[in-house]
Amino acid sequence: MKNLTLRILLPLIPLVIIAVVAEMLSRYGVVAPYILPPPSDIFATFSTDAAEYYSATKDTISAALLGLVLAGISGVIIAILFSSSRLIERSLYPYATFFQTVPIVSIAPLLVIWFGFGFRTVVISSFIVSIFPVIANTFAGLRATDPALLDLFRLYGSSRLNVLLKLRLPQAVPQILTGLKISTGLAMIGAVIGEFIAGGGLGGVIDASRTQQRLDKVFAAVLLASFSGLLLLFLLNLLSNSILKTWKGHHD
Repeated sequence: MKNLTLRILLPLIPLVIIAVVAEMLSRYGVVAPYILPPPSDIFATFSTDAAEYYSATKDTISAALLGLVLAGISGVIIAILFSSSRLIERSLYPYATFFQTVPIVSIAPLLVIWFGFGFRTVVISSFIVSIFPVIANTFAGLRATDPALLDLFRLYGSSRLNVLLKLRLPQAVPQILTGLKISTGLAMIGAVIGEFIAGGGLGGVIDASRTQQRLDKVFAAVLLASFSGLLLLFLLNLLSNSILKTWKGHHD
């Protein structure tokens, strides 16, 4: 309990120091408020616009979470296909890197044209940004299966499906979870960027507040997006630790 408290409190110390310094810089005119609003004004908006922030945060987390789930399922399936055949891997893997290299900001307007404004486009944006780490890590895990164990399964005449389900996928669990952890932050980034174009959520609040010159609301929405990403990562770490404990129990 003490260690958990320290893990929560220690990261807050730099945040408090930064907030105090920023407050002093803004209040004493060292930095103009339209460049850096006082943190007290930023935190004040959390109470004055609480309903808007709650709705926007819920929408952004929902889109990021759904995009992450779709990326996780699709990424594992694609990695299995790549690992099942050298021909498939060499033919299609270069195209999978599209998800890693494409600037989502540049194709977001196309997503709106194809799928319209709203939640669906935001989910697709989140999915595109977050799928590649799942593909890459799962593929690496599947290809790293112990050759001796593969030979043992083949010696007993196991089918390819049996080898996949009982050996290769279970062996790749740590790498799959690593890919999902990397993708969690990317899913939130993709969702917010999608909202800049498709509307709604914290991205929509940031964009609207920017045009209204409400820098305090911009900072508040950015903070909420950051903490939402941290929350998703924290929950995934809890799930990952639970799964890995079970996984290690089966492999000890």
